[in-house]
Amino acid sequence: MNDELEDARPASQVPLPGGDFRMFTTRLSYQLLISLGLVENPVTRSSQPNLEHARMLLDDLRMLQDKTMGNLEPDEQAYLDKLISDLGAHYARIKGA
Repeated sequence: MNDELEDARPASQVPLPGGDFRMFTTRLSYQLLISLGLVENPVTRSSQPNLEHARMLLDDLRMLQDKTMGNLEPDEQAYLDKLISDLGAHYARIKGA
């Protein structure tokens, strides 16, 4: 019998990755995109901006940037800097609209 089929588990039994900095910041940025109304909320199936929530998440990313300064790998720092720059620009554009 095929080992892959024997190891097949339902998605609910597969552990989710944790402890990965890039994955963590990506999850925060995805929530921010939902809050900006740029991505459909998978729960409500709508795209409604919530700028207060978006600002809070952007502030969280900026705080994370400050608190981790000098402790990240260069690629992690570049990734976080780019996320904050891009998401900050989207926030400013939507808030100004």
